Amino acid sequence: MSYIRIKNVAIYHPEKSVSNDFYLKHFQEKKGKNIQNFLNVMGRKERYLIDNDEENGLTMGIEAARRVLQKANLSGKDMDMIVFSTQIPETTYPTNAVLVHQAIEANNHTIVLDSNANCAGMLVAVDQASRYMLSNPYVKKALIVGSDYNSLLSSPDDEITYANYGDAAAAVILEKTEENTGFIDSIYYTDPMHQEFINYPVNGLSKTLKGTGNGRYIKWLPFDASDSLPPTYNMINQILERNNLKVSDIKSYCFSQFALGNILKIQENLKIEDKQITYVGDRFGYTGTSSPFIAFHEAIETDQIQRGDYVLFWTVGAGFELIAILFKY
Repeated sequence: MSYIRIKNVAIYHPEKSVSNDFYLKHFQEKKGKNIQNFLNVMGRKERYLIDNDEENGLTMGIEAARRVLQKANLSGKDMDMIVFSTQIPETTYPTNAVLVHQAIEANNHTIVLDSNANCAGMLVAVDQASRYMLSNPYVKKALIVGSDYNSLLSSPDDEITYANYGDAAAAVILEKTEENTGFIDSIYYTDPMHQEFINYPVNGLSKTLKGTGNGRYIKWLPFDASDSLPPTYNMINQILERNNLKVSDIKSYCFSQFALGNILKIQENLKIEDKQITYVGDRFGYTGTSSPFIAFHEAIETDQIQRGDYVLFWTVGAGFELIAILFKY
């Protein structure tokens, strides 16, 4: 019987780091607004931002891909599948995955595709790739890249994006193995109750390209993000119960880094210990699709996770869509 394990993970972020002081001053001077409480709730201190014309979401993804291949002592020719997850594609023709394929010199047989499930995207891509690999005997290794150039779309007038987002990418290699380890299960919850609150382009692509829509910045209207928490509690309990695991059996919970406040509420509801939580949003800001895997990378680098440990990923995409994935690392 075959299983799908995470062989390696790597990340990339720009060099420039911007502290809360910049945003506190910016919003005080521009809007007469003190956003200190907002930054506390979101759990922000620093974030990495692209500040040059050479980098973008694609270049970050390519660098993360090269790093993970090097860590795994593999080349692009070893990859049977490449998936690029982003909500801010640098190109739509060709796909970003095709350009990653070129950059890492992958083989002609390699499957390539871009995917977008907003901030849930990289987790969704890992889930779908894992399930596809189990059904296709010829796909033995897959490269999943998640990268968002978030600051590109952030309005300087809107603290929820401008002061919250960071730019970064993550890449993982999935590998087919005969060992009883790796991907175990996944669970979804979708409710489009917030589908009008987060939009880009604001009036749709067709109106924007025809000159009748506003296409510069993402629209993010205030809404109660805690609406996603009750189903989150239920889905995490459900995926643990159906796999005969307890909350305490999970070595690391790699959650969306969107808001520290949400992580703390999940932790309190499920009675998760501090040592089981990996939080990096204070250093990276909110990086979108790569967010749970940057936390995962941190947990590995700090020896919080060892081979054989259970890891539970959870994140949320705009609209909203929730996903949780259970792995044995």
